[in-house]
Amino acid sequence: MLREAWTIAIETLSWMELRRLNERSALVRTTKQLGISNPQAMRLAYGLVVETTRRKNLIDKLVNTVVAPKKIGEYNQGIQAFLRLYVYQTRVAKNWGKIHLKEAESIASLGRAILGWEVMREVEPFLGFLLTRQLAPILEAASETERVALETFHPTWFVEYLTKLFGKEEATAFFKGSLNPPPTYIRVNTLAASEEEIVTKLATEGTKLEKVELLKYTYKVLELKAPLNTSPSLKKGLFYVQDKASCFATQAANPAPNSTVFDICAAPGAKTTFIAQLMSNQGTIISVDFSAKRMCTWQKETARMDTKIADPLVADARVSVPLVGEADLLVLDPPCTSSGVFAKQPSAKWRLSPKSIQNMSEIQLQMINNCADKVKPGGILAYSTCSITLEENEGVIEQFLKAHPDFKLVEVEPKIGVPGLNGLTQCQRLYPHVHSCNGFFIAKLQKG
Repeated sequence: MLREAWTIAIETLSWMELRRLNERSALVRTTKQLGISNPQAMRLAYGLVVETTRRKNLIDKLVNTVVAPKKIGEYNQGIQAFLRLYVYQTRVAKNWGKIHLKEAESIASLGRAILGWEVMREVEPFLGFLLTRQLAPILEAASETERVALETFHPTWFVEYLTKLFGKEEATAFFKGSLNPPPTYIRVNTLAASEEEIVTKLATEGTKLEKVELLKYTYKVLELKAPLNTSPSLKKGLFYVQDKASCFATQAANPAPNSTVFDICAAPGAKTTFIAQLMSNQGTIISVDFSAKRMCTWQKETARMDTKIADPLVADARVSVPLVGEADLLVLDPPCTSSGVFAKQPSAKWRLSPKSIQNMSEIQLQMINNCADKVKPGGILAYSTCSITLEENEGVIEQFLKAHPDFKLVEVEPKIGVPGLNGLTQCQRLYPHVHSCNGFFIAKLQKG
């Protein structure tokens, strides 16, 4: 099992580097490619991949001091992945404490078995040094900003960016809060059964829940007897695994029964299914997404969750929103840099750059501008992202309001987050270190 797990982990990290895939997508691709279906091996591999990726900058810094004058990026993908996993397992997972030589030797043997003797020969002499190289001198030699970046596992430029945006104290709190994934939340589906019945049913399965205050149907998972993806209740559509912030964004949009809702960037279905639930399956939802593949998932999810009032449309909202008529409510959750979900998806922070923030904000502005004429007079346009950057959130809203003076910001209810920045206090922001959920931004705009 251990060899299978390490084989999956090495190959998954390699795909992530080669194709800029996230952890889960790369793992799915790897297990299909290797034909490995052992759930224990897959779980172990996924944990190794996520925790190694979370600390990539610090691990690479340590490796580079040992393999100098070469750098880790100059080796082939398999070696890069092995070295990172080796340092994580032998040093980081041990909290940089006592060295376990037998474990290190066993991991080296795994590397030879998986990658081959010839491939490993180039880095074999460095493995002992990686076990003994001390971290303190590396941190002491770094600038203050780089030291924070290394200690909290974030890109140095992003540390500078958030420090300017939030101030040093709040930025550091955010970085530390992004080190551990937030709790798991679920939304119980009252289209399938009553809220009380579902909570009772889950209790019999060994799932202990705690209701989230002010949010409808939303619960924090406290204890699990078995993984949620194996729950019979999940297959029956009794609940949806959905972060608290995402549930809040949909509830804040306040879809009403017998109304018309346009759900833009709708796949894989979390928003659509919750909108339908809040509408009691009465009214009309048109769900739009550019990806036919993701819309296949949307169809499965809407069927599982007993959503009966939603119709799919494959279209690219960057180009246009090809819908006839106007909506009482238009919900837009555009692609974003995912800077609010670094704790769950650490690979996102290493793909992020100042240029990618700018590029993404331009796409978001195109989308929201294309949505403006699809909202009825008096109707609502609800905008949200799982990013915490200024450009993708308040920056987009400010530019939209300048171009569309017939829209105005209205209050987001309930008051769960903190006010938006740049004076846009009607908006709300949520942060991992404050609200124990993904980072999120929510704005509501009413058309005059």
